Amino acid sequence: MMDINIIKKILPHRYPMLLVDRVIELKENESILAYKNVTTNEEIFNGHFPDQPIYPGVMIIEGMAQAGGLLGFISMSGHNYEEAKNKIVYFMTIDKVKFRIPVVPGDRLEYRVSVIKSKGAVWQFDAKAYVDDKMVAEAELKAMIADRKE
Repeated sequence: MMDINIIKKILPHRYPMLLVDRVIELKENESILAYKNVTTNEEIFNGHFPDQPIYPGVMIIEGMAQAGGLLGFISMSGHNYEEAKNKIVYFMTIDKVKFRIPVVPGDRLEYRVSVIKSKGAVWQFDAKAYVDDKMVAEAELKAMIADRKE
């Protein structure tokens, strides 16, 4: 399990783009189970949409990508969080995207990401997002964990 303080040691994202609140379970080289609590206080709801807030699909994809980045980084480096300062995750492809059910304030958005394959620093993930055990979105993501440029 990882709380937000550990997540922030690995991911470079910060408000308003840090979209993983907690990791519940992580099996290196296999899968991650993480979540984000979607609240009415999200900045994005000021424009999407003020009278009927719906969490944007692109933010769901980004959250799944961040969970995949955590999985890939931990799988490659163990729990050497210090090494994360010198790494960055670049997403290469996002395929087979489907949105099924709108996500709204009050939902707990659960990311279930598993490794399809990995070769060196390149990772391919099967990513799904759920609210109350109902799939709200899915995608296939490919990413590379690279050295950060100064």
